Amino acid sequence: MTSDTVAAAQSLPVFAQGLALGLGLIVAIGAQNAFVLRQGLRREHVGSVVLFCALADAALIAAGVLGMAQALGQSPMLARALAWVGAAFLAVYGWQALRRARQARQLQATGTGLGLSRAAALAQAAAFTLLNPHVYLDTVLLVGGIGAQQPAALRGAFIAGAASASLLWFASLGYGARWLAPWFAQPRAWQVLDGLIGATMFVLAALLVRHALAGG
Repeated sequence: MTSDTVAAAQSLPVFAQGLALGLGLIVAIGAQNAFVLRQGLRREHVGSVVLFCALADAALIAAGVLGMAQALGQSPMLARALAWVGAAFLAVYGWQALRRARQARQLQATGTGLGLSRAAALAQAAAFTLLNPHVYLDTVLLVGGIGAQQPAALRGAFIAGAASASLLWFASLGYGARWLAPWFAQPRAWQVLDGLIGATMFVLAALLVRHALAGG
């Protein structure tokens, strides 16, 4: 195989890891998702809101991966420690998702007042996205730390995968709102989804443990 073919073959599983991690972290009941769903139901500035949320996530993910990569490149011990911490976090996250799978819950878009201008909609999207401290934990620290563990040539594929997860999720919420809203209102659907997320997080945690052991 040529070097380009080998690189493409290596990039695909790394892209898939980024995609799975991104979906696992972003698919949850929260104010941002409820807002995007609400805009989709009202058909107000859906493209602008979806694009903003996806681009914000992509920028934070890229900053996290590239910034963490520089820090980890200067300290192999820090890289191994972060791999263990990331694995523990994902295992706990997976366990919490499996616990949620046993509970009935639903996501509903509320608010039936007057429509928002494009500027007001984007301002609310920015607030829900950037004023949530968990977004920095997820994108910059967790996704960034895991992505930085990848070889330099494959970090772009990981960033693309994680960013694609955000774009896919927000586009599905915004443009599929009228079809998805009844599904999201069914507790059973979230139980199945949380079960899948829990299993995915455990698989990713195992991959990080393997990386940490190999680095040791």
